[in-house]
Amino acid sequence: MVWRPPVLRWFGLEPLCRLTVELRWYWQKEKREPYVKFMDANYPPGFSYEDFGPLFTAEFFDPNQWADILKASGAKYVVLTSKHHEGFTLWGSKYSWNWNAVDVGPKRDLVGELATSVRNRTDLHFGLYHSLFEWFNPLFLEDATNAFNTSKFPTSKSLPELYEIVTKYQPEIIWSDGDGNAPDTYWNSTGFLAWLYNDSPVRDTVVTNDRWGAGSICAHGGFYTCSDRYNPGHLLPHKWENCMTIDRSSWGYRRDARLRDYLPIEDLVKQLAETVSCGGNLLMNIGPTHDGRIAVVFEERLRQVGSWLKVNGEAIYGTKPWRAQNDTVTPGVWYTFTPKEGKVNAIFLNWPVSGILELGEPRAKPGETQVKLAGYRELLKWVALGEKGMVIALPQLTPQQMPCQWGWTLQLTDVD
Repeated sequence: MVWRPPVLRWFGLEPLCRLTVELRWYWQKEKREPYVKFMDANYPPGFSYEDFGPLFTAEFFDPNQWADILKASGAKYVVLTSKHHEGFTLWGSKYSWNWNAVDVGPKRDLVGELATSVRNRTDLHFGLYHSLFEWFNPLFLEDATNAFNTSKFPTSKSLPELYEIVTKYQPEIIWSDGDGNAPDTYWNSTGFLAWLYNDSPVRDTVVTNDRWGAGSICAHGGFYTCSDRYNPGHLLPHKWENCMTIDRSSWGYRRDARLRDYLPIEDLVKQLAETVSCGGNLLMNIGPTHDGRIAVVFEERLRQVGSWLKVNGEAIYGTKPWRAQNDTVTPGVWYTFTPKEGKVNAIFLNWPVSGILELGEPRAKPGETQVKLAGYRELLKWVALGEKGMVIALPQLTPQQMPCQWGWTLQLTDVD
């Protein structure tokens, strides 16, 4: 049985400063001039990427604090990056000897610690990201040279790691990535997934994405990701996910980032409303620091989203797409449907100066339809516009009286 999550919010957490991970590719593989110059100017001759391992200290990593921040954000599950493309594992994997967080750097099982805190302190579902391939692993490079007719890397490292994290940590989400342009037959993805869904300890609860080999993305999987920052703006026939970042330019923490590089809360609410209206989940990525902190700017954004969801969560959690995803008359209005209560939710991102909001999609029923502003007690007055459409009078509120900021929800009952 496949557990298919309702429309909830996802946050992914990267393990290392991903700027460092990307640095390895740009510095060692592509040898881009700015990165080569930076390394030459700031690190001693002969410094290798592996020398970064001891510098990943995580001395301020507090899994309880992380769990509390995640809970305050309104997230329903967390996906921790257990291993990225450079091969460093955040648990003491016996298949990644001396290149893991227990043997090098923190000397801690970061995966296990966060899993315990999340499960003890929150009701979030715990998931793990795992990269299939590794950029510079000699076994993978040898297999690639042989046109993937040999499978030394999957059988000796990648697949054993997957079995290891599932058995040890029992994640409810497996977020696979990085096929290395190799087919699913090279990775034996179908064999692993057959075990995962039939014989693993999470067979009744786990859900997976679509990145299990070249050609599988946006074609096979419990939910589709299609591409990073994928936001089609229309309804898809299959469950999908918008995998995006709060930092406009990076999946990890950047020491040189400026305030303008981070998405403001207004943009995050907009992404959330658009994504859920079109049947997707939102994977909102943050990048921790090398010493194990969630940077203050990320914490602020997460808590802001959480405060918005406290008022507008009924328009997000457990909803389904409505017959219309966005309004045809007023831009910036996105619809969801709450089947349990039969409500149509109209999330509008701009409060009209006139105090009058026109909706072009709902078919109201005089004497039956009711309109309520989430977080405001009184029913709102409205007028139907023929067979389709309605005009709604919003309450006159001071900024202090507003139920929330950055976007509001109208709850419509008895509309078609």
